[in-house]
Formats: sequence, C-alpha cells, structure tokens
Amino acid sequence: MADVINLLCSSMKLDRDKGVSELQRLLPSCMDTERINAEFQLINLLSDSSSSWETKHGCLMGAKCIVPFVNLDDEHEEEFIQKIKCSSQRLLTDVEVRVRISAGEVLGALCAKCGTVIYQETKDYVLNLVRNNLDRQIGEDDASRQEKLETEKLMEKLAGSAQRRNSAEAAQVFHDTAGWKNLETSLKCLQAMIDGCGTNFQPFVDEELLELVFQTLTHTNRFVRETGFFVCSSLVSCGNSDEDLESRDSVCAVNPIFTFGHEFSSHLTKGLADNWSQVRLAASVATRKFLQSLPNENTREIFYGDLLPRMCLNRYYIAEGVRIYSQETWRQVAGSKGKDLVEKFIDSTVTYYVSATQSDNHAVREAACACIAELAAKIKAPAVRPHVEELLHTLVQCFQDDSWPVRDAACLACGNFIQCFPEESRPALPSLYPMFFRNLEDPIPSVRQGAASSLGNVVRAYGEEALECVMEKIVAGLKGIRNQPHESEKYSEMERGPATFSVVKRLRDNDIELHSDNQMYSCGSLAPKMGRGGGCSDHQFRRPSQPWELADGCVYLLSELSQIPDTLRSVMNTLPLVAEACHYRHYTHHLVFLETVCKQLPVLAKGLGKKTFKSVVEEFLDAIFYALECENALASSAASQCLNQLGTLLGPNILRAKVENHNPGHLQYLDANVHIAPF
Repeated sequence: MADVINLLCSSMKLDRDKGVSELQRLLPSCMDTERINAEFQLINLLSDSSSSWETKHGCLMGAKCIVPFVNLDDEHEEEFIQKIKCSSQRLLTDVEVRVRISAGEVLGALCAKCGTVIYQETKDYVLNLVRNNLDRQIGEDDASRQEKLETEKLMEKLAGSAQRRNSAEAAQVFHDTAGWKNLETSLKCLQAMIDGCGTNFQPFVDEELLELVFQTLTHTNRFVRETGFFVCSSLVSCGNSDEDLESRDSVCAVNPIFTFGHEFSSHLTKGLADNWSQVRLAASVATRKFLQSLPNENTREIFYGDLLPRMCLNRYYIAEGVRIYSQETWRQVAGSKGKDLVEKFIDSTVTYYVSATQSDNHAVREAACACIAELAAKIKAPAVRPHVEELLHTLVQCFQDDSWPVRDAACLACGNFIQCFPEESRPALPSLYPMFFRNLEDPIPSVRQGAASSLGNVVRAYGEEALECVMEKIVAGLKGIRNQPHESEKYSEMERGPATFSVVKRLRDNDIELHSDNQMYSCGSLAPKMGRGGGCSDHQFRRPSQPWELADGCVYLLSELSQIPDTLRSVMNTLPLVAEACHYRHYTHHLVFLETVCKQLPVLAKGLGKKTFKSVVEEFLDAIFYALECENALASSAASQCLNQLGTLLGPNILRAKVENHNPGHLQYLDANVHIAPF
C-alpha cells in the first residue's frame, strides 16, 4: 500500500490516476489491517496543512475508492468515516477546483455506503455553500483572493483596451461565462450525495431544497445553470425504481417529485430553450429522466404541452450532442406515437416554433425552420392546415435572414409547404419567387441545391404556370455565364502588393471605419438576426453573387426538373445551353461549375431516359474529359464517376462508340478510367 499512497500523492496526474487504478485492484483482496493503515495515512495527509493540492486531490480519490470496502461494524473504520467526512466537508471550499470536486464525490460515496445520515449531517453546510455563493462575493479567504486575481485577469482580457475596461458588456460576458467560486462544485457535491442516497433521498426533497435548486436554473452563469439541471436529473431519478410506479394515476402520489411536477416542467421548458448548448443538453437529460419518472402516459401528457415542442426542435439542433440525445429521448418517450402527439399538441407546437424563429441564436432559428418543414411533410394535412398562413409568413421572414443556414432551411421548408398546401401557399408566391431565385445564385453551394429542390416542388405543385417562370430564369442564368468577369476585373478591389501569409486583402479591409462601432457576435451561439424589411433585402453579411454561381444553380434545378415527367421536353431543349456554358473557362471557378455538371449529368440521363440522352451526350464529352484530366481532384473525381455511371446507364460499348465518334483522342483516357477507381 505504501507505493500506492506515494502514487496518489504525486504531482503528476498520470501517477495519481495510476495510483487509483492500483488501489482498486488491491482493495478486494487486501487484508483489513492494510486497508485500515491506508485509511489513516490518507487522513493524516489530508489533515496536514502543508500538503499540496495534488496530495489532497490524490488522497480524496483514494478515499473514494476505499469507502465502499469499509466495515461499519469496526470502530476504527467508523472513526475513518467520521474523519474523512469532516475533511471532505472542509475541502469543499479549497482553492483548487479539482480538490473541491473530489471532496464532493467522497461525500457522495459516503452517502452510498452509510445512507442518508451523511446527508443529514452535512446538509446545512452544503446548502449554505450553495445559498451564500449564488451572488458573486469576494471574501477574505484564500479561495476568494485567488478568484479575485483570476477575475482581474479575465476582465483585463475582456476589456481589450482602457476605454472598455469598465464596460458593462465585458462585465456581462464575465458573469455569463466565468467560473463562479464554490457554487458549481457545491452543486456537484449535492448531486453526488443525492445519487449516493438513491431512492432513500425522497423524504428530503422538500420545498426549501427545490427553491434553492430552482434558483440555480435561472442563474446568470451558464455553468451554474448546467450544473443545476444535472442536480434536477438526480432529484427526479431518486424515485424511478418504485415497484408500484406504473400503478399510480396521480402526479401527487407518494413520490414528492410528482408533487412539484409543474415547477420542474416550467424550469425544464426554459432549459430546453437555453441559448447555451451545454445548458440545453443538461436540461435535455433532466427532461428525459423527469418524463420517465412519471407513472404513465396520461400523467406525462399533463406536461407535453410545454415540453414536447422543445423536445421536437432539439432533434434538429446544430449541436450534435443535443441533437442525438434529443432524438433518442423522442424514441424512448414517444415511441411510435410521435406524429399523433404532435397532432394532439399542434397549437402549442406551432406557437413555439414561430417564437423560436425570433431567437438571437441562429442555430435555433435554423432548427425551427427544419421543424416547420417537418410539420408540412409528416403531419396530417387537416391538423396543419389552420396554421399554414402563420407558418408560411414566418418562413418568409426567415427567408430574409442574414445567416445562410437559416435562409437555406427556410427555403427548403417553403418548398415543402408549397408542395403539400399549394392553394394556401399561392398568395405568397410573388414574395417567394425572388427569394428562391436569390438562393439559386447564392455563393454557398448547398444553398443553391436547396433552392433548386424547392423550385422543383413549386413546379410539381403548379405545373405549367410555374415551369414557364422557372425555365425563363434557367435560360437567362445559363446564358449569363458568358458575362462572368475575367479574373483581372473580379479582383480589381484587391491590393496590388504581394500577399501576406498567402492572404490577399481587399483595398479597404484595414479601414478602421469599416470595423468600428459594429455589432459583435460570439462563435456559434449568436449570429446576425434577420432584417424585417419587406421583400428580398440586400443582405449585409453576404458577398454579391457571380454569374457562374447562378448557372451552377440552374444545373441543379434542371436536375430536379428531370425527375418530373411533364417537364422533360423543356429540360431536353435546355441541355445545349448547359453544354455551351461548359466551354467558358476564363474564370477560376470554372472547374467548380464543371464538377457540378459532371455530378448532375447521370441524374439528368436517368430522368430523361437512355434513348433521349444518347442524342445529346456527345455535346458534353469535351467538358467531361477536360475535367478528368485537370489537376483539381474534386472535378477530376466527379468526371471519372460521371463516365462510369454513364457507361452503366447507356452501356459501355455505346459510350465508347460515342467518344470515338466525337474525338478518338479521348479513348485512351476513357480506357484508363475504366481500370482505375475514382478518387
């Protein structure tokens, strides 16, 4: 055991972790005397005021391992229990956060071993730590002085300059994101003790405790809110194992958590919509456990009106952890009745989705648009129809958002609504057409694809009248590529000197007036909010589109139209314009355009049919082989796969004959491509 103790006291984390692993290996088979000797060595080290924080941290981790093996009938080990409890309680205010967390974990282990008596003995102290640290107060102890130093350093960084040193903005960022002294670790300690007590903790869930925990859920600091929701998860879990759970039909029966169900639901509702992903995830964990703790479906439905819409939206949230966890929660809670539940609570669902599109968080706005699209595509039309006007108006507003993922999601949702509710959507068409076409030439490729998909749905819904409008745009877009500026014109605003670190700047990039007194955005959580002007406004946060980008979008759109039988003649008549556009190569991004053409030609061929496409395939061969031989890996790979797919569709001999008839010089590259795998 001596070697293990030495490892636990090491200044290196790897050694301390190794000591814990070794201790866990030895404990099941070691002699009682060895264990008791190790226990009191740990107590002596923890009581020594000169011990380093690493020593205290390692000793606490070791004590946590030993507690489950303690013999409570032995007076020596009973003494160890009392001493380690006192040491852990004292170290809950240690300067080092890792020591505080480990101290709380030891108290949790003691609760698991000795029962609720440990919680009763430490309850007042721990709850007062939480209560007294809800507000940031700088005291005279070592921990407070350390926090003050760290606060000053962080505020200095946030201020950035003497002019902003005392700015309210910097102070707010600090309060929202910085650590909060002992509050988080005290909450973690409370959670560990609740988990340790398990179902035996139920009698201690009273109004006083919940009021204190609920205060942390609305705290200004996101870390505190996150920890508070994890405490709620433990609280609602402490009644999950009752044998008669399914037999109860009342929220107020037996388990005290049921008594405060509406309070829990109210706070979970806010947590599921929190602006910070970590808080949202913690609230999602608590929500799943809360709903699973309820006795039956009838009881859960009491809270679905508030919780269900937020759970639905989080299935599309951009943060992967929140999204995946919420999808699994939906499967566990709703099962195969998800659509029925949404239909039943359609009013509250629509209300929340609409409000979510007004969020400062662009990820929420994007998810809300995706959810609105889901309503049109998956929910029965009679349930959604009364809300179509409101939802479509909301999507039109989102279509003008300054965040491109939101515009893209709104575009796809509008296309879904038009296909599912053509008559109800008709009045919005004059506003939607310009926005669809604007997305069709967006600098972001996925946005162009989304616009093409939505315009395809417009044609499916309105037939010839929509096709005429769309084909006019396609023809103009494909012909317009000849007007693509040469590189010398395109970069006329760039600095003429040599690039710095391979980055060329625009002439006014360093103009201080362009970067002063403007709105700032955090990375990921907040983004530019939508403008409320009518029509399709000029977006401040996007560069002007290039003619080749519109032509690129038109190729995607033709590919969509080729899947609609009534449009095949129009698509076929337009293919020569696509082939002509492939011959313009005076701009840098012509390979990107050729890549798109190579990817979409097999789709067009399948839509038009083998017999029809054979008559025009030769017009594209030069462009395909040009892309195949270029140094751009993506374009070359797309061309390689295009040839393989066309060979499969038309037949390898027919394709070879077409190539030989058009340009026999291409045959060597065709044969080489057959024998190599595409990139």
